[in-house]
Amino acid sequence: MEQPPESQNELFALRRAKLDAIRALGIDPFGGRFDPSGSVAEIRARFAEGNHERAAGRLTAHRDMGRSHFLDLNDGTARIQLFVSTKELTPEQVELFKLLDLADFIGIEGECFITKTGEPSLRVKNIILLSKALRPLPSSWYGLADVEQRYRQRYIDLLVNENSRAVFLQRIRIVREIRDFLHARGFLEVETPMMQTIAGGAAAQPFKTHHNALGLDLYLRIAPELYLKRLLVGGFTKIFELNRNFRNEGISRRHNPEFTMLEAYWAFADFELMADLVEELICHLAQTIRGTLLIEHKDAEGNIIRTIDLTRPWRRAPYRDLVREAAGQDWFDIAPEARRARAKELGVEIAPAFADFEVTQHVFEKLVEEKSFNPLFVTHCPAELVRSPAKTRRTRPPSMCTSSSSTARKSPPATRN
Repeated sequence: MEQPPESQNELFALRRAKLDAIRALGIDPFGGRFDPSGSVAEIRARFAEGNHERAAGRLTAHRDMGRSHFLDLNDGTARIQLFVSTKELTPEQVELFKLLDLADFIGIEGECFITKTGEPSLRVKNIILLSKALRPLPSSWYGLADVEQRYRQRYIDLLVNENSRAVFLQRIRIVREIRDFLHARGFLEVETPMMQTIAGGAAAQPFKTHHNALGLDLYLRIAPELYLKRLLVGGFTKIFELNRNFRNEGISRRHNPEFTMLEAYWAFADFELMADLVEELICHLAQTIRGTLLIEHKDAEGNIIRTIDLTRPWRRAPYRDLVREAAGQDWFDIAPEARRARAKELGVEIAPAFADFEVTQHVFEKLVEEKSFNPLFVTHCPAELVRSPAKTRRTRPPSMCTSSSSTARKSPPATRN
């Protein structure tokens, strides 16, 4: 539960009073420097009784046993228990210890030992205050329940929710692995302008800005495509960019005004080679990060909804074949009005203003895209759905065709040939 304003103000006042008391002891409450002997995770990994270690982190729990105290120290990599006996500290250290609060950053020197309950711990010999926290942690170290607060104050969510931190760390690993994977295959990472004179490369509403020095209206990019293609013209044959894009549109599970996209170009290749590359990349990430090609899809409560199988080869199927499988083999042979009527029978709502190709696309989105969970390359997309195709082919799929997880009407795919 969130602390009432009066309680928050009282806690803040108490901590400010402790701050003044720390300064009265001649200690700088914010200027501490400390050189730990390693992260808490590293200390735990090499833990051996009798070792002398130096650790730094935030106090996250305190169990008062009178003259003996057990505390938890967490530096973001792991937690370790501290044992503090006031009999083993100097009078000055005891005074400082009394002024510490949860969320304070401290550095300690101590000796490794195992408690009677088998907990690896550090027997504290010296305490150094690194930074006094004037605001308390949320009411429970074990989780921040208010969903809105979690999203509006992400730093607090990361501080108190281990699951949120794990997701962030996993994303960091994924981005690093993507770079390593492409570098190993001869792709060069590039950076292209975020402010552009033309909002091109995709069909989306841009954010507008103004360059005062040049007196020029510009757009935050909706895609990096145009500048990446110029690099191809300039002789770079294998390039990629992990880029931030901006689209001034709605917000939903599948749309965010600012998002990261991987876009890659490979000269002299074709759809099949790019599809192989994508398969190999995703399977490499799954195997490296998760250790399996079977990915469990869970709901908010952690219950498994389905298991996604990434095992290669992935299915590749023409758009029209997939629509026929979902809406009937004669879908493209019947009249437009009959297609509208069948869509209604299939439970797909069709707006009166939809063009005929939009009726088919809506059926595709509802009956194919939303119901396809294993990887699927959708090929031979209709010309009405393709934006600025790189190539036009009669015998091979166009480069703009997307997998089942993307929306062809709204944005181009993340990888191109």
